[in-house]
Amino acid sequence: MSGKSALLRQTAIITLMAHMGSFVPASQAEIGLTDKIFTRVGASDNLSGGESTFMVEMNETASIINNITPRSLIILDEIGRGTSTYDGISIAWSIVEYLHDMTTHRPKTLFATHYHELNELENKHNRVKNFHITNKEVGNKIIFLRKLASGGSRHSFGIHVAKIAGMPPQLIQRANEILSQLESQHIDAPLEQTVKEIASAPPKMQLSIFDAHSDTFKVMREMLEAVDVNRLTPVEALIKLNEIKSLLS
Repeated sequence: MSGKSALLRQTAIITLMAHMGSFVPASQAEIGLTDKIFTRVGASDNLSGGESTFMVEMNETASIINNITPRSLIILDEIGRGTSTYDGISIAWSIVEYLHDMTTHRPKTLFATHYHELNELENKHNRVKNFHITNKEVGNKIIFLRKLASGGSRHSFGIHVAKIAGMPPQLIQRANEILSQLESQHIDAPLEQTVKEIASAPPKMQLSIFDAHSDTFKVMREMLEAVDVNRLTPVEALIKLNEIKSLLS
């Protein structure tokens, strides 16, 4: 939604275009000599081969790691999302450290992730740089500005996207409640403990203002359905409105 995957892909495409001798969408560009472009983008399983989505992801990532050169360009989009949170963060973290320190090749790499914990890598490794796609929140809406800015992001917008997709309001409200509890307790308590507390607590149900007056509104509805608005005089309309108003008092 914000455009980070598009940014990663266009970087690979522009690099390929430059090596073909083609024009690139820039007034000026300095692109180093690249011998291989590796990409790990998207999610799909290999049903016929008995491989899960995560296994396919790991196979492709392992192939990249084992075939890189100093002049390779690596595009990694969302590594480790197909397994548990801690496993995924550990794998993503170690891949970044491997490409940075544990191999002599040190290829140019773009790594997109929703694991905000990986922002800390910029403070631990001098060649790791964080960037994020800018956005603006207006009321309850999110506007993606499609601009790249330095620094890591501390916030994802998955719930906003779910709302845009048409998820029920009650579901979205509950998701926001769980998110706020996870964010407030994650620092002081283990994630498993926080999840257990949320699961054991009953969801906060917001009562509708119409529930307490359901019988009254039923009578009002019947009164309105019985009215022929085409034959109703202004005086009769005022009288009918006063009758309806008296039901709420």
